[in-house]
Amino acid sequence: MHISPYPAILVALPILIAIVSLFFKSKGRALIGLFGSMMIGLTVVLSFLEIARFGTIIHLMGAWDLPLGILLRMDPLSALFIGLTAIVGFFISLYSWYFFRAREIRKGRLPLFWPLWFFLWAGLYALFLSNDLFNLYVAIEVITITAVGLSVLSGKSVALIAGLRYLLAALIGSMAYLFGVALLYGSTGNLDIGLVGQVIQPGATTTFSIIIITIGLMIKMAAFPFQFWLPPAHSSALAPVSAILSALVVKAAFYVLLRLWTEIFGVSLTYAAGQLLGITGGIAIIWGAWQALIQTNLKMLVAYSSISQMGYLLIPFPLLILPSGTASVSADWLLPTWTAITFQVMAHAFAKSSLFLSAGIIVFSLGHDRIESLRDLVEWKPMTAMAIGIAGVSLIGLPPSGGFMAKWMLLKGIFLSGQWWWAPVVLLGSLLTAGYVFKLLRLAFAPAIENIDFRPVPNILQICALLLAVSSLLITIPAESLIQFLEGSESFGAGIELMNRGEVHGTE
Repeated sequence: MHISPYPAILVALPILIAIVSLFFKSKGRALIGLFGSMMIGLTVVLSFLEIARFGTIIHLMGAWDLPLGILLRMDPLSALFIGLTAIVGFFISLYSWYFFRAREIRKGRLPLFWPLWFFLWAGLYALFLSNDLFNLYVAIEVITITAVGLSVLSGKSVALIAGLRYLLAALIGSMAYLFGVALLYGSTGNLDIGLVGQVIQPGATTTFSIIIITIGLMIKMAAFPFQFWLPPAHSSALAPVSAILSALVVKAAFYVLLRLWTEIFGVSLTYAAGQLLGITGGIAIIWGAWQALIQTNLKMLVAYSSISQMGYLLIPFPLLILPSGTASVSADWLLPTWTAITFQVMAHAFAKSSLFLSAGIIVFSLGHDRIESLRDLVEWKPMTAMAIGIAGVSLIGLPPSGGFMAKWMLLKGIFLSGQWWWAPVVLLGSLLTAGYVFKLLRLAFAPAIENIDFRPVPNILQICALLLAVSSLLITIPAESLIQFLEGSESFGAGIELMNRGEVHGTE
């Protein structure tokens, strides 16, 4: 591991941008926000060059040695989430520049979007880089508070109610996580993830901490059956905020769950635990897609689609632990499983942010997002129609999209691991997804029943949504290089060890 200042810079830079933006009015905040997004992107590029040269890079805060010091670690897995956040964040910032400027002209408001957005960005980077269980909690709380603040920016009563529900659910999830961390600290005497992974022992305390931490993080990522807060919060928020919540915020909880399951919890995980988590993912896939299919409002449809698509990220967990006698040193299902996780994270982030931004364009133009109003969309908003179509292709899992790569590799991992019963769930989810995507496209090509009275929208809004959708296709081009890059992650290596432990714990 190489000592580098970039992990600390990545956390400090968005905090500095957020603080500076507070001293300016709306136009100044927007300018600082857009420039700050580009600065963060440049810093991410330099960090990637450092990782390509040295591998994992670290930064020890305060010059204290572990376990007293605070270690920031940027390995290939965290770099993937950091890079994804930078790309999606830049397009959301560019979209927001024009979105809020046009909105203020019409309504005379000066939103606090920019400082909240960059504090959230800092929280995300702190979470992706933290190697300490308590610091992860602090980052989770920063993300929670700023995300709730963003979700109620519209000031509408429905947004305030949804935001309060979101806040209560998020606080319960945070308290559950913190309680589990306290149990781990009491049993191991450490909070550093690497040190806890070395000394943790199976037992009742460890098992209970795994359960309570997993439940807390599932609440945060709106996994079934804790998804009740997500549809109203995402659908009632402003378009850029909905894109942030769906593409980035729920991924943060998943990232923590993935790291803890692969780097710490392997000593006590059982075959039944993996299957149970997979069942919740399978139910989310089917139930969320069905709910999306019957919606009459576009943003609510996209919100339920998020629940369904996040379910695909829980299906790989059962593949981490196999029944006794089936684990092997080669673990030939590991590579396709990690490939599936990687591309599902990226494809969902790009496609879902594109869909929410497209929904914002519809609302901006018509004043509502009723699905029936999408008639003749290809005529009056062709780029928006194209963005919805391309993003939908990725959600369904049709080639050559990143969603196709994710689902194909997931199916490969499923069959190589011998757990064939997950395959029908994946395929049924794709069919239901095709149902609501084609529902939108059918209306987009259908002739309008009456003349459409819409407000003009800056073309840059459509371009941002379209480029995000196209990104869900382009991510398949560097697929081989990306997977080779991720093989250097400690979580990836820990996954091999975790699978091999299935011989010991698989039948417990």
